[in-house]
Amino acid sequence: MTEDDVNAPDDQATGTGEGLREHEVRTALLDLLAEVGTVTATEAASRLGYSSGLCSFHLRQLGRHGYIEEAPHRGGRARPWRLRRHAPAADRPVAEERFGDLARGLEDESWQRWLVQRGEAPSEWRHDEAFSAVAYLTPEEMSRVADVIRRALAPYQDREERPLARPEGARPVALITRLFPLLPHAADGADRV
Repeated sequence: MTEDDVNAPDDQATGTGEGLREHEVRTALLDLLAEVGTVTATEAASRLGYSSGLCSFHLRQLGRHGYIEEAPHRGGRARPWRLRRHAPAADRPVAEERFGDLARGLEDESWQRWLVQRGEAPSEWRHDEAFSAVAYLTPEEMSRVADVIRRALAPYQDREERPLARPEGARPVALITRLFPLLPHAADGADRV
């Protein structure tokens, strides 16, 4: 923690995600949380090479600004953290948009790191699965497709918080789905979608 971290103005409302400057430790913590699901300050320090005090400080900052939240745990002093799941109703559109931007940035960064480092992975992990498609859907159909994908992933979601539920050889895998309407180019006419 630097003197700038301690003396930085902190007058933003809790949970808005506003007013938190980019910082290499916070970026590393968010990337780690996106990779492993939950982490304590001690675990983060061990993985990232920072002190547990520094990780604890930045985890609390991320929590205060609404990027992360405490994960359920069974007492004790250890405080596991995870990426924030739900924003308060009043903040939801702004918080979801900011979280979406953050998540997409982390996804893109993780993808680029994979492309550069996949040759270092064990041989059975040196491939990836990717696909894309264009389908003509209504907004309601697009929501239904997203729900089907979420339901397909649901049986694997508890493994994030229950390490003993992970089969041997399981690793964190980025599962990225982006459904969005393809808008016309300006030259194609802005009046139709």
